[in-house]
Amino acid sequence: MRYDLDDLRLFLHIVTEGSITAGARRMCLSLPSASARVRSLEHHAGVSLLIRGRRGVRPTPAGTTLARHARDVLDRTARLESAVASYTRSPTAPLTLLAGGSAMHRLVPRALVSFLRAHPEADVTVRESRTPRTVRMLADGEADLGVVLDDEAHDSGLRMEPLGDDSLVVIGQAGGILAGRTSLTYSEVAEHPLVGLDAASSLRRWIEKHLGPHAPVARHRTTVADLGVLVTLAAAGVGLAVVPRRAVDPDQPLAVCELQEPWARRRHLLARGVKDRTASAAEALAEHLRDAARSDRASRTTDQDPG
Repeated sequence: MRYDLDDLRLFLHIVTEGSITAGARRMCLSLPSASARVRSLEHHAGVSLLIRGRRGVRPTPAGTTLARHARDVLDRTARLESAVASYTRSPTAPLTLLAGGSAMHRLVPRALVSFLRAHPEADVTVRESRTPRTVRMLADGEADLGVVLDDEAHDSGLRMEPLGDDSLVVIGQAGGILAGRTSLTYSEVAEHPLVGLDAASSLRRWIEKHLGPHAPVARHRTTVADLGVLVTLAAAGVGLAVVPRRAVDPDQPLAVCELQEPWARRRHLLARGVKDRTASAAEALAEHLRDAARSDRASRTTDQDPG
């Protein structure tokens, strides 16, 4: 015989609740309709499935067997539906967005939240990546969009547009050793204990590349993997830190000084890959990245406005 899946669900609810009335309620059915479905099950099975009493119902041995197999059938059906649905959730492959560690701090999360809410049909794979690797992957068609640094992305042949400032600053405890200072050289910074990012981080490697072999040796009291943790440590007075200005929360009590080195002036660019099979979705994500960058600029301008 053929079993109706809704009949099997109803029967499981009845067995679980010990009541046809309660089982009908869970299926949003009337009691007469639920009773008729149970009688139809028993008729086709050719055997009683429930023992009816004044305090409810309980399954017969045949009913217990049916319930056990019905549970297995419904579980397998749910897995089948999920497996098939996975092919229809997104009409295209996920977009791939690459960005360095500083962009991952606030820019990329803001853009992702707004984009994914506005485009429930789209998926995005996000990876942290240094600019040279990002440029290669975009040129090879292995990524759709990238947030890169201007001084490392020139002459790549990719389409790029300015996205926002990513200049570096020195931060420390409010009222601490930076009090009264508005700018420092890196040599002055290195005279004090520092906290920094892990050696493998894109920001740490970028800084060390621009310092060169003759830079003063700094003492790092500790290194961490997360930019937010780094800012917290500096604010607590553990040591000074060199971070992108965008990582500084204006509501957090911190001393912030400009870093005088020319290499501290950085800009983010939005770079596009060569593939165009997801052009419309990539353009939509690009617009959300622009909006996030504009929002970040506006908040920092407001915070710096004394009026």
